[in-house]
Amino acid sequence: MLAKRRQSVILAEIRRNGGVRVGELSARFGVSDMTIRRDLAELARQGLALKVHGGALHADGTGGVEPGFDAKTEWEPVAKDEIAQVAARLVRPGTAIALSAGTTTRAFARHLLRVERLTVVTNSVRVSEVFAEARRPGRPGPTVVLTGGVRTPSDALVGPMAALALHDLHVDQLFLGCHGVDPEAGLTTPNLAEAETNRALIACAGRVVVLADHSKWGVVSLSSYAPLTAVDILVTDAALPADAREQARSLVGRVLVADR
Repeated sequence: MLAKRRQSVILAEIRRNGGVRVGELSARFGVSDMTIRRDLAELARQGLALKVHGGALHADGTGGVEPGFDAKTEWEPVAKDEIAQVAARLVRPGTAIALSAGTTTRAFARHLLRVERLTVVTNSVRVSEVFAEARRPGRPGPTVVLTGGVRTPSDALVGPMAALALHDLHVDQLFLGCHGVDPEAGLTTPNLAEAETNRALIACAGRVVVLADHSKWGVVSLSSYAPLTAVDILVTDAALPADAREQARSLVGRVLVADR
């Protein structure tokens, strides 16, 4: 298993259980203790875990840490792109959609460049950059409405200005990234202001589509902003365990699994 993949699995374990032990991980992956310690050191360097004697803990024990955008880009890039491809099939030319901030929604935005006559509402600086960089003479691309607001570590624009910009808008579909997805806690984020802006995005959407890879399942962060029953479609990847898929299907309208 490649180091990045192994670290991703370790991070998901930390998020689910609050911590991991070096010895257990070494036996599970069939690698040396030193290899696991290097993995934990890398997670700690990115602010995703707290390295302790014999293992690692969740960075703050409450899901309140918000990693930077570039750090999150490193995790599950293949799964995120597969999810983005499946989600793009839900978008019809000539419609109005909204995209929240996140690394998966940025991957999704790249797959929208072939969809004609779109209007895209977003509070993501990174998503807006995807469309701006793709502009060519004679090919202006989607009409982009970028909310104002205060910029977060995930490059989301949040706060009263963002909520005001969204208040009177109506879009056909919202494509929503998230920090965590849990059957009881619902959709969660470590950023209170981002939670409020995500609620405003949900309020203006005719249909809510959540893009979340398997590592997000069971993660409970600081603030809940929507129950899973408010989700019309969940798009995830094939690494999501079967029991988690069944739980999701019992709560959301429809589950789509991206499978290469």
